[in-house]
Amino acid sequence: QVQLVESGGGLVQTGGSLSLSCTVSGLTFSSSAMGWFRQAPGKEREFVAGISWNGGTTIYGDSVKGRFTISRDNVKNTVYLHMADVKPGDTAVYSCAAGRSRYVGVGYNYWGQGTQVTVSS
Repeated sequence: QVQLVESGGGLVQTGGSLSLSCTVSGLTFSSSAMGWFRQAPGKEREFVAGISWNGGTTIYGDSVKGRFTISRDNVKNTVYLHMADVKPGDTAVYSCAAGRSRYVGVGYNYWGQGTQVTVSS
């Protein structure tokens, strides 16, 4: 059974930083691209960041480029999202996802439950 469990969400002030983690079990983590998505109330799910199987390729949504960093640890089966200079518009439920292949941009087929991030102004 594939499980993705996010942690690290919470309340942060505008301009602050927060790091999220997602630990994966039940699949070969080191062979899967990983991604982070977010969904705010009343809005569609938005792509945040993706990383290839070995961390060699990373991609970001336009709204977070230059502020967020995705990384992974294939020994710990964990993918991270470091959020810096956060803004109220970053408030959302953040979910991680496991990719259909080693490479980014191919799609995702497993999802976590999500963790809430709230940015206060």
